[in-house]
Amino acid sequence: MPALQLSAADLASGRPYAERDEREPAWHDRAALRLWHGLLAPLRDRSGQPLRVARQLCRRVEVIGAQLAVLPDSEIRQRFRAQGAGLRREGFAFEPVAHCFALVREAATRALGQRHYESQLIAGWWLLGGHLAEMATGEGKTFAATLPACVAALAGLPVHVITVNDYLAARDAETMGPLYAFLGLRCSAVVHGMSRLERRAAYGSEICYASNKELAFDYLRDRAALGDRASPMHLAVASLRGERAAEPPVVLRGLSFAIVDEADSVFIDEARTPLILSRTVADEALARQAHAALAIARELQADLHFVLDIARRRVRLTDAGEALIDSRAEAEDLPDTVASVARVLRENVQRALSALWLHARDEHYVVIDDKVQIVDASTGRVMPDRAWEQGLHQMIECKEGVAVTGQRETLARITYQRLYRRYLHLSGMTGTATEVAAEIGRTYGLPVVRVPLHRPSQRRDLGVRCLADAGAKWQAVADAVASIALGEGRPVLIGTRTVKASEEVSAVLAARGVAHVVLNAKQDRDEAALVAAAGMPGRVTVATNMAGRGTDIVLGEGVAARGGLHVILTEYNESRRIDRQLVGRSARQGDPGSAEAIVALDDEIFTSQAPRWVAWLQGRAAASGVVPGWGLALLRWRAQGRIEQHSREARENNLRQDRRLAQVLAFSGRGE
Repeated sequence: MPALQLSAADLASGRPYAERDEREPAWHDRAALRLWHGLLAPLRDRSGQPLRVARQLCRRVEVIGAQLAVLPDSEIRQRFRAQGAGLRREGFAFEPVAHCFALVREAATRALGQRHYESQLIAGWWLLGGHLAEMATGEGKTFAATLPACVAALAGLPVHVITVNDYLAARDAETMGPLYAFLGLRCSAVVHGMSRLERRAAYGSEICYASNKELAFDYLRDRAALGDRASPMHLAVASLRGERAAEPPVVLRGLSFAIVDEADSVFIDEARTPLILSRTVADEALARQAHAALAIARELQADLHFVLDIARRRVRLTDAGEALIDSRAEAEDLPDTVASVARVLRENVQRALSALWLHARDEHYVVIDDKVQIVDASTGRVMPDRAWEQGLHQMIECKEGVAVTGQRETLARITYQRLYRRYLHLSGMTGTATEVAAEIGRTYGLPVVRVPLHRPSQRRDLGVRCLADAGAKWQAVADAVASIALGEGRPVLIGTRTVKASEEVSAVLAARGVAHVVLNAKQDRDEAALVAAAGMPGRVTVATNMAGRGTDIVLGEGVAARGGLHVILTEYNESRRIDRQLVGRSARQGDPGSAEAIVALDDEIFTSQAPRWVAWLQGRAAASGVVPGWGLALLRWRAQGRIEQHSREARENNLRQDRRLAQVLAFSGRGE
């Protein structure tokens, strides 16, 4: 277990608070990381050695805990505070951590009426050791995180517990607050809409809960507020001159200790694009240029003037398309400072084609209150304060006929990869990380370890049914709902990939008179309440990928005896991880439950990634009446594999580009 002390070489110089220095590893170090995280670390984990040590800790906690039950509250608090000196001296060593875990568990029993299971103690130990702990859905990740959070806070480190949205940050801080208060630790939450003063106060607590986006943009705002003073070059020059820097106007206290919840979503799914802090600059000509580009784009013909690469989500103009655009260039109203009017118009038309062909309403974005709001592809949630860059957002606004916002001017930017590597101590937890363990290890330095289940799983896998088209699929889904929800009185959760798909299945259910609720990006404010009620008898819930990550589905009275929650996956997602996350909503913590997949050959993931395989399987299905199981398995492997490969390439390119830009800015004397 690592000690708390870091060498001076590990710390970034010229920063207003503590964070790790970011160095590009040499080629041999990168090769070693690939070997370790791709082969050696998994072999070590399969040997059972890390689990044996963790279970020894659990036994030690039990021994110590037996002596604590008879002590008064004041004695528990006094003993907990007394462990701080040992932690600062020895680091997160076995014996002081065991004592702290026993004290935290006893405090939780008294303050919350909950007691940490062995699996949660194991997870807490691994989180302290800088691992990414994979815990199955419903195993109590939020509660497990209190163990390392209390220990790190006691050791004097500012602790950030990072979640995927504001609701979970506020909920977890409020729910776990009594435990922290019992131990004399301050806990707070940072949510959207807080003032800078309120944020500084919240980050001043020993333990602060925040969403990944709020924390990232607070870091960028700190960097932007420092301006040139954030540059090591300027700080070095100021030091040589003997200048004393003023107190920087920052809100964070440093990047010391982070526990990232739903870490696969944050580290992988949301790491494909950089985080950009920008401001809107008025540009009256922008709307006119967008309308002109869209008008031209609507005239262009696919394959003749442009070529779509659906798999990689790219559009490319052909020679014929460029010639047509060039012929229109002289008549367009473009800035006369641009060297080539034709080149700018080509770029605008290319963005217009992307808006028309690659960005679909109710799939990639929704229109709410006459505003275009991006839908997170990995969670299905709306991102109200995010915008596509380089004019694409304005092009989509123009396409939808809503008010066109001004151009965005970049103030600061960073990738999640670079941000989280700056924490002095990083750990994470999620229900699904095994599939991307090697990438997480290489990029973030986190070994992925699987926490054993608290109780054996009782989930029944009913397999996969593949229908010829979407119409037949939705009817099959409705049949399954009628049989299970109406016939057996069990709750059913229907998972869809897009807002559009959720509305299609909702229409079919409504036509059959089946009562149900729909949870998609348009109803995300009610997410927690709708998901929490999804386990009631006979309840039918249609949900996009957000499906309440972080919110428990509690089975209603009599549901367990009838077979528990049934989950229907209606389209394979971009990653097997997301499929597994949805299926994991049923049969949590030893409850009964079941799951099945009902998909169609014309699902977008198949037609966009493997159109030739789809055509071949459609021919087989037309001849025999069924899609062979091995054929569907190969189709899924091909489609999801291509998307995962493209996403991985996008993340790597994003990180390389961000590093190059950071080097250029550092050389020029500017901050990030």
